[in-house]
Amino acid sequence: MIISDELNHGSIIDGVRLTKAERAIFKHRDVADLERVLNELDSRPTPPRRILIITDGVFSMDGDIAPLDKIAKLAEEHGAMVYVDDAHGDGVLGEKGRGIVDHFHLHGKVHIDMGTFSKAFGVVGGTVVGSKDMVNFALNKSRTWLLSGSSPPATAAACIAALEVLETEPQHVQKLWDNTTYFKTELKALGFDTGVSETPITPVMMGDSAKAKKFSERIFEEGVFALPIVFPMVAKDKARIRTMMNSGLTKEDLGLALSVFEKVGKELQII
Repeated sequence: MIISDELNHGSIIDGVRLTKAERAIFKHRDVADLERVLNELDSRPTPPRRILIITDGVFSMDGDIAPLDKIAKLAEEHGAMVYVDDAHGDGVLGEKGRGIVDHFHLHGKVHIDMGTFSKAFGVVGGTVVGSKDMVNFALNKSRTWLLSGSSPPATAAACIAALEVLETEPQHVQKLWDNTTYFKTELKALGFDTGVSETPITPVMMGDSAKAKKFSERIFEEGVFALPIVFPMVAKDKARIRTMMNSGLTKEDLGLALSVFEKVGKELQII
């Protein structure tokens, strides 16, 4: 049995389908609903042989964070495993960007931790971290992995270098969060709705898909690039512009972006 957050990334959904395991869904970030599902499984005449709870660490469309500490506690109580996809938390959360497991001090309590080098680290590739038994199992059973090409040496070296930068230059993560706090605060002051974001992924809510597309086109004409996220990528009437902060941006860069957002926001009567 795999229990999945209802707003997990499409790649997780497809991966779960490939397992052929039985599936259950719990409401987004709703630990009480997760507990309900676990209790229902425990009460079956023949409970599942294994239970895996899977969640994104940082949700890519809204920028909110999974309550992984509470999920891990429930999993331990019910004898379930925990799998976290930390693609958007690596290089962002935790000490020196070590991710959501470090953020919640859950070392040794999360069974599988997946990450990517193609986002915060600026390279390409990924990692799946767990016990030696899990790694050996994956080596023998994961056809989608076994039948893919390995990273060339230069890519592996670049990934290692990216990790070393984070370990030795903590100022990048600090600057990322400084920029994030400033940008979010200023967007809200202008009257924009940034949803429930807790991370550098900051949606600017538009509601209507056509309006989001027009907003993206207009800010691009003014020199700012940010894509619209519309149905079916998000629910109807939940269209937004997805902005993702960067530690390399200066206050001048952010000021320019904010002035363009203000201009187009007023032009399209969003603010």
